[in-house]
Amino acid sequence: MNMKQIAEEVIVALGGRENIRSVAHCATRLRVMVVDEGKIDKVKIDTIEKVQGAFFNSGQYQIIFGTGTVNKVYDEVVALGLTTSSTSEQKAEAAKHGNAFQRAIRTFGDVFVPIIPAIVATGLFMGLRGLFGAFGVTLPEDLNVYSQILTDTAFIALPALVVWSTFRVFGGNPVIGIVLGMMLISGSLPNAWAVASGGDVTPTIFFGFIPVVGLQGSVLPAFIIGILGAKLEKAIRKVVPDTLDLLVTPFLTLFTMSILGLFLIGPIFHVVENYILIATNWLLHLPFGLAGFVIGGLHQIIVVSGVHHIFNLVESQLVANTDADPLNAIMTAAMTAQGAATVAVGVKTKNPKLKALAFPAALSAFLGITEPAIFGVNLRFRKPFFLSLVAGAIGGWLASILNLAGTGFGITIIPGTLLYLNGQLFKYLLMVAVSFVLGFALTYFFGFDDEPVSQAAAPLKTQPRVSAVPASAIKSEETIASPLNGDVVALADVSDPVFASEAMGKGIAIKPTDQTVYSPVDGTVQMVFDTGHAYGIKSDDGVEILIHLGIDTVSMDGKGFSQKVVANQAIKKGDVLGTFNLEDIAAAGLDSTTMIIVTNTADYAEVNPVAAGKVAKGDALITVA
Repeated sequence: MNMKQIAEEVIVALGGRENIRSVAHCATRLRVMVVDEGKIDKVKIDTIEKVQGAFFNSGQYQIIFGTGTVNKVYDEVVALGLTTSSTSEQKAEAAKHGNAFQRAIRTFGDVFVPIIPAIVATGLFMGLRGLFGAFGVTLPEDLNVYSQILTDTAFIALPALVVWSTFRVFGGNPVIGIVLGMMLISGSLPNAWAVASGGDVTPTIFFGFIPVVGLQGSVLPAFIIGILGAKLEKAIRKVVPDTLDLLVTPFLTLFTMSILGLFLIGPIFHVVENYILIATNWLLHLPFGLAGFVIGGLHQIIVVSGVHHIFNLVESQLVANTDADPLNAIMTAAMTAQGAATVAVGVKTKNPKLKALAFPAALSAFLGITEPAIFGVNLRFRKPFFLSLVAGAIGGWLASILNLAGTGFGITIIPGTLLYLNGQLFKYLLMVAVSFVLGFALTYFFGFDDEPVSQAAAPLKTQPRVSAVPASAIKSEETIASPLNGDVVALADVSDPVFASEAMGKGIAIKPTDQTVYSPVDGTVQMVFDTGHAYGIKSDDGVEILIHLGIDTVSMDGKGFSQKVVANQAIKKGDVLGTFNLEDIAAAGLDSTTMIIVTNTADYAEVNPVAAGKVAKGDALITVA
């Protein structure tokens, strides 16, 4: 099948021309804005030749073709007369999709995602501290103080982190945001937790009638203050002359918002937040494990709806105020069941394409990202998804009955084990095991009937993959060097589900510590993306390598990226491919983690990451044999 035929099949499967608003593409995916998602024939999409997977995310239907192929398919789609748009325009348009509630929840997610790593680390510290307690180990006074620093700081400073991140999301100066947030927890104010404990500490009365305390651990007031502060800063900047902007804008923003935050927004929304916390605790402590049953059964439906980031707000409040997160255990049950259902499909199917998709998607689920399992496998066959909901409900019920509660939030299943080291580990593993067994058994015996390769679940037209080079020309082993200086990240741990699930091929990721990317091999540049965020290279021995700088950085439209090579250029290991600006990536609210993928993994018996910890340019990164 040629690329024009593939493009024609894609258009038909997407519901026809009238259902397509616009198309764009990044280094690996065709990104389509559609009128009606319900008109997409998702089963047909999966059967089209060259398609490696597809999923719906933030208003875009993303079809994975891989490097090189996606450019050709895009060109043919455009040649057939479809409207194009830049990826940043599509991202802006996607942000408008959904109702007001969905957009608000998406905003919650944008604010909380950068904060979660710090909260996760704090939760692990809490778990380790609880582990010492479980074994009856009493820490010396100095180490006990140090442990309190580790476990308390993030939650004391949580309002400052929330205001900082909210300023960033809403276009304000994040530094002004974090200073404003620190004002809310100033040491000059009575500590909120000390006041709540009922001791000698009382609120400070301003103007004779306004009781004010610090907002330690508060989230909702900080979020509202961050929104209004960012909007106020931008409004002031529009009217203040440029010569006075540096002096006037920060002064007026901090002065105005400190008054509103401490004397109006803080007191009002702190009360609202307390009622939300009371209601949440009431729900989670319903008798007979009812809360776990309901939430465990509905959680993955909420994920499908795209509004699951609301849990970040609730979980942060639970951990900040009670040092425990029962929701984490319930959601872990739901996600375990989802991954188990995907494993059952992978074990039972004889379709090699589906099998190759199911197992990486399941691994991604067990590491905390269930979207590849949901959209790539279970929803496609319906029954596995709905039976996983049943298993998730039962697992969630067990989590409630066992009174499981994490010491933090943001990680689940395998990495989430570290949140239950405070004497809960056996119960946690029991809950995970029950959820897995139920999800697997229900799907294997009742939820999936394998289809012959020739039917809809498999490609309608298949061709044997032709290796990039003859087998005789491939060396017994080749080493791919690190193209960056940085810290190694397992591919399964990256936040992009397409890369994490190894849908593009096996590889590794690096969190860069400098701003230059080098060639990892002797070879030829096959592709340089216009935006400079991705490079495709073919080594002299036939290994095809994708270097993707950052996650979703295509939306930056080249800002901060500069390529130093062109397509078809011969290169040597260590030659500079390009540069990128880490500050620009951070300012865009994106993750700089860089993926190094062997895109022709299927041509090799083994593709093994061999690096760990810190790596420097030229260090051995991946071996291919």
